[in-house]
Amino acid sequence: MVSSTHPVRILIIDDDEDDFILTSGFINSIEDRTFDIQWCYNYKTALEHLASKKFHLYFVDYRLGAKTGIDLLAEAMKMNCEEPIILLTGKGNSAIDKQAMQMGAVDYLIKSELTPEKLERCIRYALERSASTKALRANERKYRNIFEKSKEAVFTTDLSLVFKDVNEAMVNLVGTDKNQLIKHTLYQFIDNENIRASIRSKLEKTGEVNDLELEVISSKGKRRNCILYLSTELDSANNHYVQGILHDITNQKKTERATLLAEKLAATGRLVRTLAHEVRNPLSNIHMSLEQLSTMSSGEERVYIDIIDRNGKRINDLITELLTSSKPTEMVFERIVLQTAVDETIGIALDRLTLKQIKLKVNYPEYPCYIRADKEKLKIALLNIIINAIEAIENIKGELIISLVQNEENYSLDISDNGCGIPQENLSKLFEPYFTSKRNGIGLGLASTLNIVQAHNASIEVKSKVNVGTSFIITFNQA
Repeated sequence: MVSSTHPVRILIIDDDEDDFILTSGFINSIEDRTFDIQWCYNYKTALEHLASKKFHLYFVDYRLGAKTGIDLLAEAMKMNCEEPIILLTGKGNSAIDKQAMQMGAVDYLIKSELTPEKLERCIRYALERSASTKALRANERKYRNIFEKSKEAVFTTDLSLVFKDVNEAMVNLVGTDKNQLIKHTLYQFIDNENIRASIRSKLEKTGEVNDLELEVISSKGKRRNCILYLSTELDSANNHYVQGILHDITNQKKTERATLLAEKLAATGRLVRTLAHEVRNPLSNIHMSLEQLSTMSSGEERVYIDIIDRNGKRINDLITELLTSSKPTEMVFERIVLQTAVDETIGIALDRLTLKQIKLKVNYPEYPCYIRADKEKLKIALLNIIINAIEAIENIKGELIISLVQNEENYSLDISDNGCGIPQENLSKLFEPYFTSKRNGIGLGLASTLNIVQAHNASIEVKSKVNVGTSFIITFNQA
């Protein structure tokens, strides 16, 4: 709104100077306001003035030589002119009146009916409306900017959750072009029927969904852990729509899992060291006693002493293995080519692959992928995964696929098999020490693998379906 202490800058666009003088005279006679009135009689110059945005208000004559005020109004709308435009005409014409108002004019006045009072009301209304419109547009731009640039996936839908508008974060989350996404529903990216039913029920009963944790599946099959917020709203035409936010917590979940596993490893390590100390003390006494007995015994007694000695050593070796698995892995890092480490690991496991007639597929980039790693320790971690994959494959149609791809700032190594898969309830326990589903296993292989991977500042993720197969994805930082 123009301050009452400042003059209102008005441009009168009219090719008749007499009409300009008459109109400006009426305006200047308005009390309690001052005006800075200028005249323009040329259509092209008028467009330049409109583009400059130097005036608060425009009076435009319908007749402008070969052009009309309607033509000028159309050009002004193309230039996103936000200042009010009032159309003037010598004779009333309802068709022109309606057309002008539909195109964005704030008023339509007949010159022969002009009075200072009518112009005062017209100018006051036009300026008030302009101020309100500008405020609304400014708010719209502000909230549109927040919507578009938000790091959260923000969207609006109809009541069936068919997308109406989405921001860039939503496009990135589901991996679908914005124009294509508008044709989809939110339900198409949620494969859990119980979750879909819960969303429908909550929207019908309360019109809201709050803090609902779910998995969103992108168009490329990637799963992301998200928190969903939905609320039913009314638009300006009193039509219902749904606005929503998807908060991606995938990285947070990974961090929580990694922290929990690290805590479990640390707790297990403390327990193992305590037990080792308590067991080794009496074990040392047993060995010392055996040494004394061995000098005094012979014949049949010697056989039993040897049995006790061998089993005592076996217990000692087992304690050493447990202690080694519970200690943080000491690393000697150097810049290596990841493909070389993987190839050497495959070489170690090649006999097993051949004996089980497992088909091996390896997909690498054509360029070397450099990482900082302890090569020998890394090979131990990779070998544990590959051996587990080989053991999970039970038929001659078995296949092991090892793929390496480069992302923006890291490398992703995917080791996938088409074996028996891992039950969902076991996935969360997979890297816990002493957890195993093998008959003769002790559950230290993958615990050791996790220890090594974390020491490399890398992350590991497991995806598996029973009777379909398993994928281990290790993400390394580039060097």
